[in-house]
Amino acid sequence: MSAAPTPGWGSAWPAPAKLNLMLHVLGRRADGYHELQTVFRLIDLCDALSFTPRQDGRVCRVNDIPGVPATQDLCVRAAELLRAHAGVRDGVDITLHKRIPMQGGLGGGSSDAATVLCALDHLWQLGLGDATLISLGVQLGADVPVFVAGRNAWAEGVGERLVALELPPASYLVVQPDCAVSTAEIFHADDLTRSTPPLTINDFLAGKGHNDCAAPVVRRHPEVGEALAWLGRYGQPGLSGTGACVFLPCSLAEARALLAALPARWRGWAVRGLSLSPLRACLERAQRRPEMGKGTAGV
Repeated sequence: MSAAPTPGWGSAWPAPAKLNLMLHVLGRRADGYHELQTVFRLIDLCDALSFTPRQDGRVCRVNDIPGVPATQDLCVRAAELLRAHAGVRDGVDITLHKRIPMQGGLGGGSSDAATVLCALDHLWQLGLGDATLISLGVQLGADVPVFVAGRNAWAEGVGERLVALELPPASYLVVQPDCAVSTAEIFHADDLTRSTPPLTINDFLAGKGHNDCAAPVVRRHPEVGEALAWLGRYGQPGLSGTGACVFLPCSLAEARALLAALPARWRGWAVRGLSLSPLRACLERAQRRPEMGKGTAGV
């Protein structure tokens, strides 16, 4: 087997999705955000991004993503934030190939932003380090830090306080019902439970935990309830984030068999859980070949 290519300008940089294996809402903070406990599990459903340098200082997403204007894209915002923080004069063209469904609770936009931060930190030869990139990521979204860190994690706060978590190998069937869920709507919902007692990591590893968002999501989107009920015939399903995607832990063979029987109105993926983000693997290869980055940072 040939070695994986060293990532550089023009290469494909991966952005993996995540599942929330549990999501507890402990309370609402004075700033309007919620105190959470959650477990992030990375999976091998990935977007891909590539980057081309430009000398005019502009950041451009060069391909169309339906429903996401380039000016509102987290990828563009991430690149602009990194440029401003590091004083980079050069610009970049960003090409984004989407596989992770939008408004699905799988973290696609946050993962894309994390890949932009990490890839451009390397390509512009900034060397900012994970701590700085994570602090920038928090400004873009609460899920961005886990994708920068690149490992499964127990998370608290708004999701930014991370403890790396070793999880056993697992695979899942992920199903997207025929609806989209607004995260903001669910977290503003009057019927969202906001008083779940905190757990410990050991509690979770012993099998405790649920998703507080599931009930208000199902009330507003019956399609999600239908998908949970369908998966519930085969095991213990869960809702990822605020949905709309739901998932079932099962063997990969079982996931593929169920995928073949999936109702036509839904999309689905048979996926593996990851222990290390493929983005981190790319960065490790790139750091062994620093010449693959840009010759000057344009700072």
